[in-house]
Order: sequence, then C-alpha cells, then structure tokens
Amino acid sequence: MNTTATSATTVSRPHGETVMQILGAVALVHLLNDLTQAMLPSIYPMLKAEFGLSFTQVGLITLTFQCTASLLQPWIGLYTDRRPIPFLLPIGMVATLVGVLMMSFASSFHALLLSSALIGVGSSTFHPEASRVARAASGGRFGFAQSLFQVGGNAGSALGPVLAAAVIIGRGQGKIAWFALLVAVAIAVLVYVSRWHSHHLAQPRKAAAPAVSPLPKGRVIGALTVLALLVFSKYIYMSSLTSYYTFYLIEKFGVSVSSAQMYLFLFLAAVAAGTFMGGPIGDRIGRKRVIWISILGAAPFTLALPYVNLFWTALLTVLIGFVISSAFSAIVVFAQELVPGKVGMIAGIFFGLMFGVSGIGAAAMGHIADVNGIAYVYRLCSYLPLLGILTVLLPRIEH
Repeated sequence: MNTTATSATTVSRPHGETVMQILGAVALVHLLNDLTQAMLPSIYPMLKAEFGLSFTQVGLITLTFQCTASLLQPWIGLYTDRRPIPFLLPIGMVATLVGVLMMSFASSFHALLLSSALIGVGSSTFHPEASRVARAASGGRFGFAQSLFQVGGNAGSALGPVLAAAVIIGRGQGKIAWFALLVAVAIAVLVYVSRWHSHHLAQPRKAAAPAVSPLPKGRVIGALTVLALLVFSKYIYMSSLTSYYTFYLIEKFGVSVSSAQMYLFLFLAAVAAGTFMGGPIGDRIGRKRVIWISILGAAPFTLALPYVNLFWTALLTVLIGFVISSAFSAIVVFAQELVPGKVGMIAGIFFGLMFGVSGIGAAAMGHIADVNGIAYVYRLCSYLPLLGILTVLLPRIEH
C-alpha cells in the first residue's frame, strides 16, 4: 500500500493500522519530549548545590522554561490552523536538542536560564502541532486519541526522574548530554509523522459545513473561562508536587535524594495512568462528569496530605496523581468542541496555560518556601482542588 492511499484510509477507518501507528508515534515523541523536560526538576537538588542557588532561583528556572513553553503555543496553534506547517514538529525539536546540550555545559545561572528557555521553545512548537496530528489520526475517537497522546507525555514525566537519578545524579552536570540522544530519536520520529501529516493534508475532502459553536459566544467565553480556572487549580497544585516534592520528602522525612526520586516516580506514574483513563471514560460518560470527579474528587486527599507520615504521604500522592490527572484530556477536547475549527489554537492555549500556570506557580511557591518553609507550601496548596466546584457552571454539550 503506498503512502498516499494509506493516509486516505486513516480518516475512514478509526481503528486502521496507520492511525494507530501515527497515534503511537506522537505518543512516543511526547514521552521523549516530556522525559527530557522532567529531567530539569529532577536535577534541581544537584544544580542547587553546584551553583549555590536559592529556592527562588530554582523557581525562576522553572518559570523561564514554562514561560517560553507557554507564551508561544497559542500563536503557533492559531497560525498553523490557517497555514499548516507539518515539518514544524522536527524543526521545533531541534531547539530542545540545543537547549539540552547547552545545559550540560552551562557555567552560570544565566546560562541555565537560557538553556531552559530553549527547551521551552521546543515544547511550545511540539504540543499544539502534535495534538492536531493526534486529532487528525483519531478516527473520531477524540478523547481516546488525546489521552493516548497525553499519557505518552505523562509516562515520560514519570520516567524522567528515574533516568536522571540513574544517569546524572552523583555523576555531574556533563551527563545531561546523554538526554540529547533521546531528543535526536524524537526528531527522527517527527520527520516520519510530518510526512504522514503532509500527505494527510493533501488528500481531497468533501466540502464540510462551516464550523459553528453549539453555544452563543457569551456562553462559550464563560465556559472557556471556567475551564481555564480549573486548569489553574489543577496545575498550580501539580507544580507543587513536580517541582518541590523531593525537597519536601528530604526535609520532612529525611529520605535520600535517590529515594525521593523514586517517590516522585510513583506519583508521576499514577499521573500517567490517570491521564490514560480520563479520555476514553470521557468518550463514554461525558467529559463534564470526568472533570467533576477529577478535580473536586482529589480535594479530600490533598487536604489530608500535609498532616500524615511518609507511608501515607506516598499513598495519598499516588491517589492524588491518579484522580487529578484524568481531567486534562477531557478539558482539552471539551474546549475544542466549544470552538470547532480551532484545534491548534485551543490546544496551544490549554497546553500553554498548563505550562504558564505551572511556571508562575513554581516561582511563587519557591519564594513562599524560602520565607515560610517547604511544608507550608503543601498546606497552602491543599485547598486548590476545591475550585473543582466551578464545574457546575459548564454547559452540557455532549448531545
């Protein structure tokens, strides 16, 4: 079967082989991309010691990465909604490659900031475009495709601390360069994905009715605002765990750096599992129900977390990771259905919002930790999932 014919069948056959190849490819690259990103917070203790950084400076590294990863995404998505650029995916990943290599040789705090910014630029081009490819290859199973794509990223986030502990921790900053090999693999896979997407875009299609939102403009704006607030509550809390969980465990329970990384891995693995479940369940029972259960359902666990021992801390963080992570795929698909025809822009806004909120939260919590202690951060953030009550304001659009 030639490439053009294969591309054409992917639209009409939801379970076709090529569809799953492409979904698997973008999920794999999402794994490699987010694994590389997860390496950054995993080596914070090492960088903090080698460069004499404060918690505020650690937060600024995260803020720099998250800002470059977030601010460009909606604009890239909006531009490529109008003028698709299939080969933007591997081109953007080259920026990540340069950032990783630069970080392995950085000799100053400012060099660390620049290298983290370049990694963020690569991420800003990857997420909206790869999300668009996943939707194009979904065969109509949008929740499943978005979850499969997203779980690749979460699996990478879970593996990142483990690889960082095995390859970098205790061996020096120069070992960061090994992660450049993973980025090179990602670039090669994205060349394959971009070729498929280019052929897919070239296929003739039936004239489609103009994309029209199912709701009036005011209701759409209101619903998007609620979804943005839910992303805020989810990712501020998630940032408190991904950026400072190792410090919290080391300070409160006296565990070693390697042990703290393993606890972080358990949390991130639970996040990956919850993400995978959220999309298909949303396809079946409705995305609004999944959002309800995910964000508000995590509140009892987050409220208890600051007051328990090490065993219960590990157990509660696994439960929190599984429950709270199931919302994001449902939120993205819900928003794309509110604003049809703007797949890239909506993906860029919500992935960008995710990164931006996480970065601002990391910087703010770093300062709070410097002033009041790391334990105070978890007491303060434990109330954020209560904002899940705002889900009641979302419209029903499944029909």
